[in-house]
Amino acid sequence: MRIFTAALATETNTFSPICVDRRAFEASLYAPPGQHPETPTLCTAPITVGRRVAAAKGWELIEGTATWADPAGLVNRSTYEDLRDEILAQLRAAMPVDAVVLGLHGAMVAAGYEDTEGDILSRIREIVGPDILVCAELDPHSHLTAKRVAALDFAVYFKEFPHTDFVDRAEDLWRIAVDTLEGRVKPAVSVFDCRMIDVFPTSREPMRSFVDKIIEIEKSDPDVLSISVIHGFMVGDVPEMGTKMLVVTDDKPEKGAALARELGLELFAKRGTFMAPQIDEKEAVVRALAATTWPVVIADVWDNPGGGTAGDATVILEELMAHGARETAIGTIWDPMAVQICFAAGEGAEIPLRFGAKSAPGTGNPIDGTVRVVKLVKNAEMQFGESLAPFGDATHVILNGIDIILNSTRAQSFDTSLFTVMGIDPARKKILVIKSTNHFFASFSKIAAEILYCSAGTPYPNNPAKTAYRRAPKNIWPMVADPHGRER
Repeated sequence: MRIFTAALATETNTFSPICVDRRAFEASLYAPPGQHPETPTLCTAPITVGRRVAAAKGWELIEGTATWADPAGLVNRSTYEDLRDEILAQLRAAMPVDAVVLGLHGAMVAAGYEDTEGDILSRIREIVGPDILVCAELDPHSHLTAKRVAALDFAVYFKEFPHTDFVDRAEDLWRIAVDTLEGRVKPAVSVFDCRMIDVFPTSREPMRSFVDKIIEIEKSDPDVLSISVIHGFMVGDVPEMGTKMLVVTDDKPEKGAALARELGLELFAKRGTFMAPQIDEKEAVVRALAATTWPVVIADVWDNPGGGTAGDATVILEELMAHGARETAIGTIWDPMAVQICFAAGEGAEIPLRFGAKSAPGTGNPIDGTVRVVKLVKNAEMQFGESLAPFGDATHVILNGIDIILNSTRAQSFDTSLFTVMGIDPARKKILVIKSTNHFFASFSKIAAEILYCSAGTPYPNNPAKTAYRRAPKNIWPMVADPHGRER
């Protein structure tokens, strides 16, 4: 067998002011054929898992380019077209192949392309023809379009949020691909549109039990090869935005359709109950300062670079400073210019510095003060599951007794190693402020005495009922109360 594999991925917040060009992909991950590291990244696990599978089977794995940009706004049109055409040219050169196994995200939007994944998958299908296996692993915070379903033989999405299972799901992808190529199964895809948009953390109920249930169905029903919840991405203003259920069966499309509908309506019945309660920055700071066990983690959930924002909001920091907080660490505030100034000053320097709140209204005010530069780290990285997440050149500064990490590559706060790599022991702080919706939970919950989910400022349109969508469907919850109506 000859298998072609590649990855092209980012997550597009169409409301974000930060555009994505080729430099953004190169800053996060750009690995030409054969140069992908042994460690997988969020959307490239099909490549590293594929190496193991191909070696064990004695098959030839032909690697194309693997590239990923951290979430932001629209992808520059020529950037998308150049990266897409690079991979398509590699596939043409590899022909004939027996299968194409891809790592995608599912929420990329480029200028002129509302459905980039649908575009590249359709072009791949044109190259390989109707009989060659085409499959992909994707992020659930994405859009499932009819164009993608038509081009794919099957797809597997991460089940967990935080996405701690991207390697496990790549294993599932390859297991089904191998069984298909060796004639043991014939994947059939069934989709149910839940007609809703919500946020589904699996670290809490009711989503924890729902995911456990679909895992058990996969294990117990030999007809069911895979079940995925496509959460949707509420800041992707595209026509097919929304939550979907996807069931892959072994040539049982009617059974798959019934199961997808049953599970989709069960999910819909729990709408609005999945997210943890959120408080504003004033309540969060008062509660954190009043705590008697530490550390208290304040999650700045909507200034989350993992959702395409800048990650430079200062709203919570301003509130902490107003209360004279100490024994507090902030990780991170994105400000490449401030980082550059600190690197020029050097470790130990005390300098006047303005940083933060440059990207958009609703992110607070720039912070001014004399800071002490404690530590400088080139090309800093933190752990994220089995991978490493870069956050660029970074500096640890102290202002008014508060430890602050400034970074040059936008990245959400995945792991406590974010602090330790910058010389801060997070377990010894009373308050930790991090920027993430839920990916932080797997790591930070191990040290946190309490986690406060904070909605501070307005960097991210987080209420779909009020968001000024232009392209997204209007007949989904919460835009309408019950879009299923009598259909149930």
